[in-house]
Formats: sequence, structure tokens, C-alpha cells
Amino acid sequence: MDKIIFHIDVNSAFLSWSAVSALESGQDEDLRLIPAIVGGDSSKRHGIVLAKSIPAKAYGIETGEPVANALRKCPFLKMVSPDFSVYKEKSRAFISYLAGLCPEIEQVSIDECYMDFTPIAHLYSSPHEAAVIIKDTIREKFGFTVNVGISDKKVLAKMASDFQKPDKVHTLFSYEIRDKMWPLPVSSLYMCGKSSVEALKKLEILTIGDLANADPSIMEAHLKSLGLLLHHYANGIDDSVVEPEPVKRKGVGNSITLSHDLTTRDEAGHTLLELAESVGTRLRKEKDLAGVICIEIKYNTFKSVSHQMALYTPTSSTDALYRAAMTLFDALWDHTPIRLLGLRTSKLVNEDAPIQLSLFDMMDAKPVSEKQQKLNAALDQIRNRYGSDSVKRGSMLSPDK
Repeated sequence: MDKIIFHIDVNSAFLSWSAVSALESGQDEDLRLIPAIVGGDSSKRHGIVLAKSIPAKAYGIETGEPVANALRKCPFLKMVSPDFSVYKEKSRAFISYLAGLCPEIEQVSIDECYMDFTPIAHLYSSPHEAAVIIKDTIREKFGFTVNVGISDKKVLAKMASDFQKPDKVHTLFSYEIRDKMWPLPVSSLYMCGKSSVEALKKLEILTIGDLANADPSIMEAHLKSLGLLLHHYANGIDDSVVEPEPVKRKGVGNSITLSHDLTTRDEAGHTLLELAESVGTRLRKEKDLAGVICIEIKYNTFKSVSHQMALYTPTSSTDALYRAAMTLFDALWDHTPIRLLGLRTSKLVNEDAPIQLSLFDMMDAKPVSEKQQKLNAALDQIRNRYGSDSVKRGSMLSPDK
């Protein structure tokens, strides 16, 4: 039989998970039913909107806009701060449930995944019936809702899950794209951002159908490789498969869009230490060492800058990554308020690979390095057993703790 692929996406994940957590803790008000947002510092009422409720959307509030703008649009807007420990817990439960139904799961973000439904299709009367059962079970079991898109192509399954929300099942098979997808504006096409929409508008390409029937060479001339990709997607062309096991990574990284703008070096250093801890833990788990580190800064003006450096010796040490990140930060930051910070590593080598020590390493005391490695291993074991928040550095705690 042909491949059947599901794309399963949590509806307004951060707001939904905050709402469920609040209800579980005894609060009566459901954030999903009132004008509400997640984002920023709820005590200071600034930052950016990370997620919004459907009633908030009715006031024209958009994800990514400053909280101050959202409050002007709706003065009685309910605002809650993000709780990423809750979000990780809800995500793990969500993915674990799906993996128990079908092993062919590819998680692509904290709140969405693809499922190759083909191996378990014989257990259900139809893919649609299975999708309805899955979404209803998630709602009843976990208290939040999902959309499920069904198709024979990954990109079309993704498009289908973005149709009418929330708590819906939609199909978009290859034979349905002419009727269901082509009439939509090009802005609805996956991977077609604002700048692409503007470029296509100048070519009088307004709908996905217009794009599908355009000359691909013209698309390539104006939008380079992205133009060809969009032309393929508009025609439902996508040969990618669900990949339950991630391919060998070329790098490990993490970034965070901040709930409020950072304005001091200490604040940025605190966030970079958290990122170094996260990246270092992942490197050690995969038994990899990083040879290059890069940091990215996005300012509140939406300008992005980045800088990278080669490490003297490949490492997975949180402390070494943090020191290098701060060196890069000090060279890069222009004191503009910061909206996003990212830390990436590349040029990975296995920890068992022979490493040539630099002069700087040979000048260091080797027992200290071995002691640090044992400490990192012990901390990783504790976190694997008792959770990522079971042990923290004192420097990562807020002043009131």
C-alpha cells in the first residue's frame, strides 16, 4: 500500500500546556477560553508573545509581537510567564504516548511530530478513524488538543494539520491538492515566508496554484534554491521519509527566545551557561566532542549577528563551552537589548578519537581535567535518573532561591 503519514501538532502548545498545568494545580479559569497569552515577565508585563489563545487572536494579537502592543490591543488580556519545565514534561508524555502506538515517530519540535502510519494501518478501518481516535485520546488523557494532518507526503501532512484548528483531523493527499491547497494564498505554503511572499507578489503569483503552475526556472531565478523547493511543495512533490532515528549530526546546538529582553552581561551570561549546560549534556550523551563553537544574538530590533571560533581542543565540557561562549559574546555584543541567544557546536568527533593536545592543554594540570570529566559524568547520571532539574548549579538559581 502507499505510505500514509500523519503530522500531529499540539494546538497553541505553550498556552495549552500552561492552561492544563494551571487547571491541574486547582485554578478554575481556563486560559484557552479567555483572551490570554504566554510570554514575557507577567509581573513587569513586558517581553514578547510566545503563544496566544483563540480569543486573544480575535483582538489581532500575533505571536512574536511585544507584550506592550498586545496589551494595547486588549487591556484586560491575561498574561502568564512561560514554564519550560512544564512544557518539557507535557511534550515527553505526548511523544511517549504516540511512540507506544507506533514506533515510526519523528519528533521535529517540542510540540509536533510525524508518524509513519503505514505499519499499523491494518489495525484500523481507515487512517481518518485512527487519527480521530488519537486526537480524542490525547484530549481525554492529557487535557490538551492536537490537529492531525493525513497524507501520502510529509509536506502535505504538515499543510493539512495547519488547516482549521483546533482539535481537527484533515486530509491532503496528492490527488486533493488541486481542490484543497491550490486556492490558498502562497503565504499558507510551508516554508514560504514574508520575503518570499513579497517576491512572488511582484511576479503576480498570489495563490499556491499560481506557484504550482509557474515556470520553475523563473522561480529559481528570483528565489534561488528556495524557489525550486516552493515550486515542488506547491505541486506536492516531497520524497522525504519519516526518520525515527536522527541521522548523524554535524553539530549540536540550542537557542532560546527570551521572555524579556536581556540588557546586561550578567543576564546574558546566565542564559549562555544554561545553553552550554544543555549542549554539553547532549554532546556527552552522544559521546561526541565539539571542535567549533558559535553563538548567535538576535536583538530586539530583529537584527541577528553570529560569531564562531575553533576550540583549542575538542570538548564536551560545560565549563569550556561556557568560557568560549562568553569570549565570543564579549566580542560580539553591541549592548542592544537581546531577544534571542543561541549556542551551536560543530566539527564533532567521537570522544574515543585520538586528540592532539595544544600547547595550552599541556600547560594545564591533567588531574583537574579528569576530575571535571568525572563530575560531569556524575551530574549526567543524576539528571538521567531523576530529571533535568534534579541538580542545578548555584549560579543558575534566581536570587530569591
